[in-house]
Amino acid sequence: MRITPSHDRWLNLNNLLSALLAQNRIQQSCATQAMVRSREASSATLHPLVFLAQQQFCDPDRGGRILDLETLTAWLANHAGQPYLRLDPLKVDVATVTGAMSFAFAQRHGIIAVAADASAITVANTQPWVSSWEADLRQSLKRPIRRVIANPLEIQRLNVEFFQLAKSVNGAVLNDQKTSPPANFEQLLTLGAGEREPDANDAHIVNIVDWLFQYAFEQRASDVHLEPRREQGCVRFRIDGVLHDVYHFPPQVTMAVVSRLKSLGRMNVAEKRKPQDGRIKTRLPQGAEVELRLATLPTAFGEKMVMRIFDPQVLLKDFDQLGLSPNDLQRWQHMTTRPNGIILITGPTGSGKTSTLYATLKQLATPKINLCTLEDPIEMIEPAFNQMQVQTNIDLTFANGVRALLRQDPDIIMLGEIRDLETAEVAIQAALTGHLVLSTLHTNDAPGAISRLQELGVAPYLIKATLLGVMAQRLVRTLCPECKTEHPPAPDEWQDFAPAWAGAAPDTICRAVGCAQCRETGYTGRVGVYEVMVISEKLRGLIGRETDLNAIRRQAGAQGMLSLRLAAALKVADGVTSLQEALRVTPHA
Repeated sequence: MRITPSHDRWLNLNNLLSALLAQNRIQQSCATQAMVRSREASSATLHPLVFLAQQQFCDPDRGGRILDLETLTAWLANHAGQPYLRLDPLKVDVATVTGAMSFAFAQRHGIIAVAADASAITVANTQPWVSSWEADLRQSLKRPIRRVIANPLEIQRLNVEFFQLAKSVNGAVLNDQKTSPPANFEQLLTLGAGEREPDANDAHIVNIVDWLFQYAFEQRASDVHLEPRREQGCVRFRIDGVLHDVYHFPPQVTMAVVSRLKSLGRMNVAEKRKPQDGRIKTRLPQGAEVELRLATLPTAFGEKMVMRIFDPQVLLKDFDQLGLSPNDLQRWQHMTTRPNGIILITGPTGSGKTSTLYATLKQLATPKINLCTLEDPIEMIEPAFNQMQVQTNIDLTFANGVRALLRQDPDIIMLGEIRDLETAEVAIQAALTGHLVLSTLHTNDAPGAISRLQELGVAPYLIKATLLGVMAQRLVRTLCPECKTEHPPAPDEWQDFAPAWAGAAPDTICRAVGCAQCRETGYTGRVGVYEVMVISEKLRGLIGRETDLNAIRRQAGAQGMLSLRLAAALKVADGVTSLQEALRVTPHA
């Protein structure tokens, strides 16, 4: 039984090494080496855990894996008898952090307030046997303190980040106190109020926008939502397909942040009644360039903005990284190496169609090929393509754009989307005149693309003459490698999921559990599942005025096409994703 001394006892390297040696978490030679290095180096300002983590020693208790800072922090929490908390910025209550104590107090004691409720306030610290700060904090907050141990570097980083953000938000609010409230359907008339807009170039707003970008990149967000509400603005990130609440801004600050982003995206800052589109190019902290697409929407309480962040690595990814199986990849390359015809990629918004298209075009765009794209808007800038953007305000539509591209001696044309009969007709004309055309459609599966073209008004004989194939796709979340567990599927579980493979059910499948590494979701990242239908002579024979999609599905299956549900079953059998995730994302087979 460990007895905590009544007076403060600060951690030191010698005591830590002794405890680690006693528990066989470090070798004697490493401990000796650490003491020598600590005397040689100026490590007085470093937390002992940080210094030890920098040494990259092996952990005999974990099969020789490196003793990293998070592992050492968890060990210290267990050794001290205090709960361990892996700090997740998305789960830290920022208002609690900045409202519980001053920045100077937090920095001096190496603590951060991470959560609060009616019974207590949770404070993360790095010195389990130092408690002198507790009395002052308990008296000022009038609540008990619940202590947890957390990563020292994360405590320091989040304190600096969140207090600086709070300072910028408060400064922006003070600067905008004399401005009029946001225009909305419940406008309150304030007599004598000025008509000035919040200053989007104010230093505080610039800092907030910079933080927003950095935070989104750090959290692997694919979309950033800025949503004006009655009392405050809400910031949400979409991570692995799921939205997370991140921060709440006062209404005036939300307006100013949106205005700042509109200015950066070269949009009309004064126009707030119409939806607008823009784009920003910036750099990730690692130095890689990244594209952001901006879209505004007028709502009841002001302009809503969504920023789509495009992964710069998409253009560098191989098809196996996107999730294509060897069989699907062979079928896809068979289609994309044909000299002329139409190839379609289908799926709902956010299913990864753009990533697949760009990865395909990147491989097709050789110096011997003239590859032209027509997009609305241009998703990512790629020097290997000739990219043109639809501009309806000057009558540059998809249809007119394709007609112009046909006079540019193209070999391959990529259309962002076939939306209407006119666009479909010019795409077919391009295919009939010897060009390879790639485009997207919104359908549930690959066979559905045929009926969709017929609904637009395309004659069956033109579909037969030009359509090379269709690939439908979805994105499923991949299981976290740190916490996924194996279990045998229930007797009826696999049969209901993949009846065509009921007799070939795997012995075990993996389940999402949840851990600190994956924010308790059980998943990290996403991968594609694909349904690749190559149009054969037999399939062409089934296309007519009364096309039977079920007959087409059966014939495509006989030719080797796996439905989205069966493609997802492969991912489940391989331990890539869970059965529940595959069922959630893919349509019924």
